[in-house]
Order: sequence, then structure tokens, then C-alpha cells
Amino acid sequence: MPNLENALQQLREERRRAQAEVEKLDRAISVIESLNGSGVSREATRPARIVSAASRRRMAQAQKARWARVRKESHPAKRTGSAPAKRTMSASARRKIAAAQRARWAKLKAQRKKAI
Repeated sequence: MPNLENALQQLREERRRAQAEVEKLDRAISVIESLNGSGVSREATRPARIVSAASRRRMAQAQKARWARVRKESHPAKRTGSAPAKRTMSASARRKIAAAQRARWAKLKAQRKKAI
């Protein structure tokens, strides 16, 4: 029994040392985070800023104006010429493509069946 009590005492002492080490590490981490600016500050516990409906409306209009300006700069004045016509595929061309695809699938299925 004295061996068990002795072992228990050693384990408790080791746990105390480990807890002290963890506390030191936590303090070091918090110091580094505060230097970096990523730590939790007291300001984070403050309630969110309340903005009136009129202010939100003005902010939204300003943002829309900024996006409109960006879009205008990225797309210069439209050309006077007509846009190229959208290409459409004829029914016969679609049938040819579909037939070719069916043939490819049939060939693949035949190879799989042959392999089994």
C-alpha cells in the first residue's frame, strides 16, 4: 500500500507541474496575441453599433454608386456594331452527334461485356 500512496503523490505532483507549465504557456500566448492584435479585447464585449434606417439607406446608395462606377470602368462604351449572332445547331447536326454518342456507348458496353 505505501507504494500506491507514493505513486499517487508523485502523480499529483506531476499534475501540478504540468498545470503550472500550461498556465505559463497560456500567458505567453495571450501576450503574443495582444501584440499581434488578434487577441480578444474588451471592445468585443460591447454591443453592436446601431445605425439608423436613413444612414443604412445612404450607405446602400453609396455602395451601389461605387459598384456602378466599377462596372462602368470595366465595360467601356458599347460598340455600335451588332453583336455576333448566337449560334444554334441544326436538328440534323444534333441527330448526328447523338448517333455518334450512342455508338460510343454501345462500343464501351460491348467491351465491358466481353471483359466479363
